[in-house]
Amino acid sequence: QVQLVESGGGSVQAGGSLRLSCEYSGYSYIRKWMGWFRQAPGKEREGVAAFYATGRLTSHADSVKGRFTISQDNSKNTMYLQMNSLKPEDTAMYYCAASSGARTVVRPLAPYEYDYWGQGTQVTVSS
Repeated sequence: QVQLVESGGGSVQAGGSLRLSCEYSGYSYIRKWMGWFRQAPGKEREGVAAFYATGRLTSHADSVKGRFTISQDNSKNTMYLQMNSLKPEDTAMYYCAASSGARTVVRPLAPYEYDYWGQGTQVTVSS
């Protein structure tokens, strides 16, 4: 059974930093995409960053390029999202997600490409 558990969210002032963690179990990341998504109240869920471990491919949304970095520690079965220079518009519930590998992922930042989801961790950025 695949389980994804996020942690590291919190409240921070604009310009600050946070590092989110996603610990996964029952899951092999080999030849699969994993990613971070966020959803603000009243808005659709959107892709923030994703990576394909085999080949070390990454994808970041334009809104976070240069500020957020996705990474993974295989030894800890954990994926991270380092968030720097946070802005109030980054306020959202952040989710980690993983694809099943049953089909080819064409749009790695599209939520519909992912099969497994964590419960989310809240990030609040004040001005």
